[in-house]
Amino acid sequence: MQTPLPARTGSPLDPARSWALQHLDRPISLPELADRAKASVRTLTRRFTAETGVTPFQWLLQQRLLRARELLETTTLTVDQVADRSGLGSGESLRQHLNRHLGMTPAAYRSAFAHRSATTVQRA
Repeated sequence: MQTPLPARTGSPLDPARSWALQHLDRPISLPELADRAKASVRTLTRRFTAETGVTPFQWLLQQRLLRARELLETTTLTVDQVADRSGLGSGESLRQHLNRHLGMTPAAYRSAFAHRSATTVQRA
């Protein structure tokens, strides 16, 4: 599954955001993201917040939740597999974040929004 890249905005942060979207399944540190943006951590945080309205970590969480939702809708992966592939770590972490942000469990979300023709993705 490939997450589409965001539209280019002309921002110097575009390459960092694109890179992060391609690597949501792994830990991403603020210094690593700043390095990708060719900026200091302080500059990255200031510019990122000005452009997106959220901090880099809030944005990463939003993107990870979007990825998790996409996986829940389109695959039959287990909750733990979805959490791993979206960078949320564990099934429990995914449950907590979905409940906090949507008021639903992963099972309830999948039941409500899964496409009837969900693709089975069982690759490790």
